[in-house]
Amino acid sequence: MANGTKKKGNSGKSAVKAARGSVVSKKGPPWGTIISVVAILLLAIGVFGYYYVASSDTRAQRGREEAAASFAPSEQNPDPSKNIEGVVTAEYGGGAHVLPTERVAYDKTPSFGGPHDGFWAACNGVVYPNAVRTENMVHSLEHGAVWIAYNPQRVTGEALDSLKVRVENKPFLMMSPYPGLDSPISLQSWGHQLKLDNADDARIDQFIAALRTNPNTYPEVGASCDALGPGRFDVDNPPPFDSTQPGPDAKPMDYQGTEGTQQDQSTSGQPTQ
Repeated sequence: MANGTKKKGNSGKSAVKAARGSVVSKKGPPWGTIISVVAILLLAIGVFGYYYVASSDTRAQRGREEAAASFAPSEQNPDPSKNIEGVVTAEYGGGAHVLPTERVAYDKTPSFGGPHDGFWAACNGVVYPNAVRTENMVHSLEHGAVWIAYNPQRVTGEALDSLKVRVENKPFLMMSPYPGLDSPISLQSWGHQLKLDNADDARIDQFIAALRTNPNTYPEVGASCDALGPGRFDVDNPPPFDSTQPGPDAKPMDYQGTEGTQQDQSTSGQPTQ
């Protein structure tokens, strides 16, 4: 009887264990955890995808700059722009300044040298939304900047973005619309110009590599590109572009400068001649 009772007790315990196992086995997958993990993964993929797409222009530009690196000036090749098809050059003396109220009868459109305003346009990676007075932009070229001008009627959307990424926040570069421009795009540095039809043209980056702060090609080596501030040159409210033809009182290309105009300032803060 004792043995029989013991077996009966063991059978009861086994039944309880079996019941517990049955209860455990009936529990479904942890859907809440699975959904949370999937949501986190999808969010991470979305964020990565957004930034990957958003940075595609920057990555593309990095590749263009690397491809154009061979056009950097050297002792053996002081002006590599001579090897870029389509570049036009002219000889201009520097230092002839005009007043903010005076205009210059420039010989090129857009101009890339000659007399200019006593205050330079900010050229430290500025993309101007509106056209800027030519006399200020030319002064920046004298400091070693490259100016990308574009026809706002012919360059829009992705093409415009492609130009902006070349300029934004990069020293000695500036960009602005130029109403009535006879080509979609025109690049200027002091004494050099290149007109192009396509924002994807590799010559844009070659021109920049060859001529931006190239000490062999511009007069005011060591000069600043920083904005001068309100009352001088206000980067947030620059002097507007004048699309009318210069009048008979415009200064000629051989003008020697208006007496009393502001002298250029080097990075040391001393006037330069």
